[in-house]
This record gives sequence, C-alpha cells and structure tokens, in this order.
Amino acid sequence: MAGDNRIDLLELLRKAGHDGDIDFLAEAVRVMAQVLMELDVRQKVGAAPYERSAARQTYRNGYRTRLWDTRVGRIELRIPKLRQGSYFPAILEPRRRAEQALVSVIQEAYVHGVSTRKVDELVQAMGLEGVSKSEVSRLCAELDQMVEAFRNRPLGCFPYVWLDATYLKVREDGRVQSMALVVATGVKDTGEREVLGLDVGPSEDGAFWMAFLRGLLARGLKGVKLVISDAHEGLKAAIDAVLQGASWQRCRVHFMRNILAQVPKSAQPMVAAAVRTIFTQATQDEARAQLRHVADTLEARFPKLARLLLDAEDEVLAYMVFPERHWRQIHSTNPLERLHKEIKRRAHVVGIFPNRASVLRLMGAVLMEQNDEWATGRRYFSAESMAEIGRREVNAFIATAAN
Repeated sequence: MAGDNRIDLLELLRKAGHDGDIDFLAEAVRVMAQVLMELDVRQKVGAAPYERSAARQTYRNGYRTRLWDTRVGRIELRIPKLRQGSYFPAILEPRRRAEQALVSVIQEAYVHGVSTRKVDELVQAMGLEGVSKSEVSRLCAELDQMVEAFRNRPLGCFPYVWLDATYLKVREDGRVQSMALVVATGVKDTGEREVLGLDVGPSEDGAFWMAFLRGLLARGLKGVKLVISDAHEGLKAAIDAVLQGASWQRCRVHFMRNILAQVPKSAQPMVAAAVRTIFTQATQDEARAQLRHVADTLEARFPKLARLLLDAEDEVLAYMVFPERHWRQIHSTNPLERLHKEIKRRAHVVGIFPNRASVLRLMGAVLMEQNDEWATGRRYFSAESMAEIGRREVNAFIATAAN
C-alpha cells in the first residue's frame, strides 16, 4: 500500500514538472542544493564548521563556483572545497536523474508541508546517505523561511490596494474543509505593483480580515487612498475599522452581477446597457446624475434594482475621484482575479492540501514569482500619474477651505 502511494506521489510530481509548474522554484533549488552539499561535506569532514571533534578527517577550504543548468533555469552553486582530498556533490552526477530528484524534493516540500519521511525517501534517491529526519525538516524549513521572509517584509506607501479571497480544499481536524486564501496587492506611490500579503483561514469573516489588514499596517503599509474589493460585509467592516481615511471602491464587475440577478434573463441585456451608461460619463458628477436618471427609468418595472443603484452610488463611483488614466484598472478587482486564476491552476495539481502550512508554502511561492515578474516589468502606473493623486487632494482641500 505504501509503495502504491509513493508511485502516485511521484506521478503527481512528474505531472507538475511537465506542466511547467516549477518555474518559480529556481531559487528554492539553489537553497536546497546548497544545504544538501553542506550536509554531505559535513559527513566527509566528520565535523561541522568550527566544531572540535576527534572524528574530524579534514578541513574546509573555501568554495568554488559552478553554474548548473536545470529545468528551472541556470543556478549558481558554491561547491565546498577540502584541504585534503576532493569533493564533488552527488546531486550533480548523474546530472539529469539527480536534478529531477532534487526538484521532486522541493515540490514535495511545497505541496505536502514538512513531511520528513517522504522527503527523506527522495533525498535518499539522490544518493545522499545518512540524512536524518531532523535534517530533512531543516531543509524544508529553509524553504519556509523564504516564503515567510516574503510575507513579512516591510511595506511602504501604497495609494491603491486590492483585496480578495479564493477558496481551496484543505484537510484539517480529520476532514476536508473549504478555506479562504486572502490576498492583497497594491500599487506604490511610484507606480510599481506588488503583492502585499497573503493568509489562509477557515472563512473570510470580519475578524479574519481585521487581523490580516492590521498585519499589513504593522509591516508599514501607509498612504492608502482607495481600497478595491467586493461587497463582503466582514471585509467592508474591516476596511472601515483598520484603513481609516481610505475610500472604498466596490468592484464594478461584482456589482453588475448583483444588479442583473434582480431582473429576468430576458431583461438583462437592456438593464446592463442602461447601467453601463453610468460608467461612460466623463466626471463623477455626471456619473451620479446619470445613475439617478437610470434608477428613475427602471424603478417602475424593477423597484428593488433601482434601490440597489441608489444605495451603491458612493461605492461604485469612488474611483472617479482619482486620475482618469487609472480608472480602467481601479474600478474592479479584475487585476487580482487574474492572479487568483493562476493560484487555482497551481492548486489543481495538488487537489486537497494536507494542512494550512502547505497552502502558504506553495501559494506563497507562486505569489513570490508573480511579485518578481512585476518588479522586473514596466510600472503599472507612471510616476507622473501617481503624483497627480496628491495634487488632487491638495486642490480639494483648498476648494473646501475656500467654501
């Protein structure tokens, strides 16, 4: 039975590799390979660095650099040197089998949490004898540290923040539960986009969102002018309580779905066309006037829909206070939902996560990869257009003071 389970696991790992789901693992491969070499050399030397031991056979003598071409990219390794004798890491010979086994080890760590027995089996497959379960746990902890460092890094000034959640299957307390993975992204005051944070919990209730947002503030998040999200009540309450002074933009896409759910399918094209005219206006004042006109027009046939429109006026038009060149991106959570699709694609390989830690490990790595792509790409908004936010605030203050 155990053998069958191991075959299924290896097939899963190979499937993930063929699907290109390990692109984000290049740095993890380097870290894991480096730690494995250090463990291997310690076996040969007979002692840890700076350790006095009667079993010592030789001493370390620095490092030599070697480039390693793998399926996850070219990796620079620092291979330990010895004063007497030579050392060549087993993970490099035979190259392809060892590389595949190492990638499998890392995939195992990401997908299944710190499962020392299974990871140890794959480490042994690379020809590294004598690696204890505590050392395997340490290898996996190295990977966790990378993700945790990313999740807890200092933040800064982000005028725009997007918040949303997606649900994944996680095994906990002996049963499979649907748990919320919450993600925050933002645009800095200089125009670059970043992943701000992620967390996983039983549901996206108000307390969970409150703790998540307070965690962002504790890491230095400041200068938030607009928060874009759906109309989840717990999230709305958390935004009001934690991000005081920020405007809230209700996702326009979600709002349209809610509006159309109030009318028969035959009337939906007409209603959708009428509501869309609100968002084609050039200014917020004109959009407000058009919203009231549409509500008056539809009230006779769809009174509940008209009331929804009037109640949501401030929520769905908040984005129009900001620079017009930003409107297309800040009126909805669509930018974040595209990220959630990538999360779902990666999660499909796993199916059911064995614990919350494995969700944070894998999804943290996915979001680290996305954050790196954003960092090396072009700015989401120009620095000039971001500076316009501050100028508008100053002008609004002057106009209020004059009145």
